[in-house]
Amino acid sequence: MEKIPDIHLCIQQPPGYVHSLGLLDQARYFRYQFRRLRVNVSISKNRLRHDAVNIIFGAHLGFDPIQRERHACIFVNLEQLGDGGAAVSLSYLRLLATSAVTDYDVHNVAAYATCTDDVTVVPLLHAPYLTPEQSIPLDERPIDLLFIGSMNPRRRAWLDRIEACGLSVSICDGPLYGPERDQFIVQAKAVVNAHFYESSRFEQARVAHCLSLGTPVIAERTVKTRPHPAFEDCVLWIEGEGLEQFFTEDFGTPAFYEATREALLRFKQADPIDAYAELLAFATGFAQGHHERRPAQPWQPQCINLGSGKDYKPGWLNIDVLERTEPDLILDLAIPLALPFSTVSPCVGPIVLAEQSIDIIHANNVLEHVPDLASLMGNCLRLLKTGGEFQIEVPYERAPSAWQDPTHVRAMNEKSWIYYTDWFWYLGWFEHRFEMTHFAYLDNSLKECDLEQAAFMRVVLCKTETSPRERTTARAMQADLRLPEDAVDPAHVCNTQRPEKQGQLLRADYPAFGPKTNPATCTADLYLNLMENVLLGVIYEDPPIDQLTN
Repeated sequence: MEKIPDIHLCIQQPPGYVHSLGLLDQARYFRYQFRRLRVNVSISKNRLRHDAVNIIFGAHLGFDPIQRERHACIFVNLEQLGDGGAAVSLSYLRLLATSAVTDYDVHNVAAYATCTDDVTVVPLLHAPYLTPEQSIPLDERPIDLLFIGSMNPRRRAWLDRIEACGLSVSICDGPLYGPERDQFIVQAKAVVNAHFYESSRFEQARVAHCLSLGTPVIAERTVKTRPHPAFEDCVLWIEGEGLEQFFTEDFGTPAFYEATREALLRFKQADPIDAYAELLAFATGFAQGHHERRPAQPWQPQCINLGSGKDYKPGWLNIDVLERTEPDLILDLAIPLALPFSTVSPCVGPIVLAEQSIDIIHANNVLEHVPDLASLMGNCLRLLKTGGEFQIEVPYERAPSAWQDPTHVRAMNEKSWIYYTDWFWYLGWFEHRFEMTHFAYLDNSLKECDLEQAAFMRVVLCKTETSPRERTTARAMQADLRLPEDAVDPAHVCNTQRPEKQGQLLRADYPAFGPKTNPATCTADLYLNLMENVLLGVIYEDPPIDQLTN
């Protein structure tokens, strides 16, 4: 029996993109269903797990396909695809066509798969965990009608028709997701749902969420609308010209409230567990095959996101010293680092960092937090390949951004880089240094500007080899002479150990060099003979001290 793998739910979120929070509802629903199947489930933004099956939401926002090489990935398509549907990128369709995919609607599958049987379809139905502990009776709720979701002319026209019937439709004046949005849903007598695209694919996720919160849904229906069977008798459908008749005659009546209460009760019976069990079975086999095929050698990253914090970069090695930022690797580059450095990360698996192995190190508002900046710069210099770039953004010393953060330990200006470029020998560097290849002032919107508007600096330092003249200066300025060892060949080593008695020469063997003889009066031949024996390791007995005084 195959071991059931852990499941990791990954929500793709480009930096600061608030609408990715809209994927939380679907990710929570997947987590709930997998937990019902006794599976260990984790969830995060942008981060993959090397030791789990990664189920990815929002890949249409961007996903590097090369990550599939080391991570088992199944993609959840939540976009309305096909004729009249969402205008997704060709790269997203190629990603789906070449990957394992699950979808919420079978009618999307033909847009990316040649065989619909290759795609597991899992509906989004009743979520018991959303049931409010206490709910306001429908007829006492303060909001008559609520619309949630993106607005376009098609939806605006549908809502205008409702308001022309004398009703008010409440619309959020900005993006709201999660509990902040749900607090309004539970106060509405009903949520209205209109199709965004001409394809009229049913907005299953939004409707299921509202029904699970105990709020009825009044939904547009066209000839192209093909909802999952669970919604057929749980949603109040509006077709064509029936809109005006419904909102002028039926909405808000006792019959309306009775019908919606019954619809909400019916929806609670919708249970998709069989579909999720099928997805789990597929994920189990898929993971086993992927883990057998993926590279066995440790990952040697090409790019490092240093101090990743909130700016996690998928496909890079994200390093931070704070565990709460959920980096790939918790590592302090401001302390001595022995290279090569090997470790194992839950996110990316086995890793090796070696000298001259990295193309790019990116540090966004990091260096001003580092106590021992010289050590960090030295480690980065060692890690980078010759020609590799250190991309840096830091607050400018004259701007409030340099001083308002209590965790800053320094302010930086135009001269903060000279020790890493010109005076590198002060830091003990010799063979390599940095060269500044780009410098710019940035304003508060991170656009390049003049000094007067500067809030930040953008600096690019390139690792370069020092020149002969620069190394000569370093030799002159540094305490370390940096001499080569000049190791002596064993064949050239003299035997200086005392010989045995055999072969030892005594002064008695050379009468001319007796106790009262001045060596300077020895013949040249005798003296050369003596020196030859010294070089051969022969040790002579010295005369008594009192004899040498004569």
